[in-house]
Amino acid sequence: MAVFGFFTVHWFSAIFVQTFFHHRYASHKMFTMNKFWERFFHFLTYLAQGPSYLVPRAYAIMHRMHHAFSDTEQDPHSPNFFKDIFSMMMHTARIYNGLLTNTLKVAPNFLGNYPNWHLLDKFGNSWTSRLLWAAGYIVFYAFFATQWWMYLLLPVHFLMGPVHGAIVNWCGHKYGYRNYNNGDHSKNTLPFDLLLMGELFQNNHHKHPNSPNFAVKRWEFDPIYPVLRVMHGARIIRLRKANGVGLS
Repeated sequence: MAVFGFFTVHWFSAIFVQTFFHHRYASHKMFTMNKFWERFFHFLTYLAQGPSYLVPRAYAIMHRMHHAFSDTEQDPHSPNFFKDIFSMMMHTARIYNGLLTNTLKVAPNFLGNYPNWHLLDKFGNSWTSRLLWAAGYIVFYAFFATQWWMYLLLPVHFLMGPVHGAIVNWCGHKYGYRNYNNGDHSKNTLPFDLLLMGELFQNNHHKHPNSPNFAVKRWEFDPIYPVLRVMHGARIIRLRKANGVGLS
């Protein structure tokens, strides 16, 4: 029971920081926050993702490229050019590492206006950090796993961030329905996206990339949007728009 609880907490905390901090804040700046809260959520992102920590700067640049080149050969992670999800993940990893090390040059319009915390990002991306997190997870399983097959969950823990990204980009551009013709293959995989916290509303998001509410139809539900409204009311964040799509 402890193993399933731990896995569930890790799954949802990691996808929360990815959609809240990496995607909606670092990539799109759907809302603003002061420096204290930015550092707070930056550190929370490191804690939640653990060994699969993704540097917000590199993530933001890559995601902006994804929107600009959606489902073309320049898209960092379009499933339409790969035979399986693992090939797509490897291609995405190469682009991400190129952005991380500044060996991949990109247009200036993809750069800037994302959170930077050099010391945390450097340590979080180090093998020292990743191995320490991995060792901690293994020790936890050694104490609490009651069946051998529970250890098969460990690779998901180790790669939680990339696993979430792969599912979102593979399913969100292959399976589901479309509310809009965006000129790409983006789809809404599910009308109630709870497991990926709204990230599978890809078609809606590509139509309205700066809307903090990924749901559009009355029967769609983005579970993160009510959280953003509460944070906005508590003055933790300030939503960029007072009115408009998804803000009513």
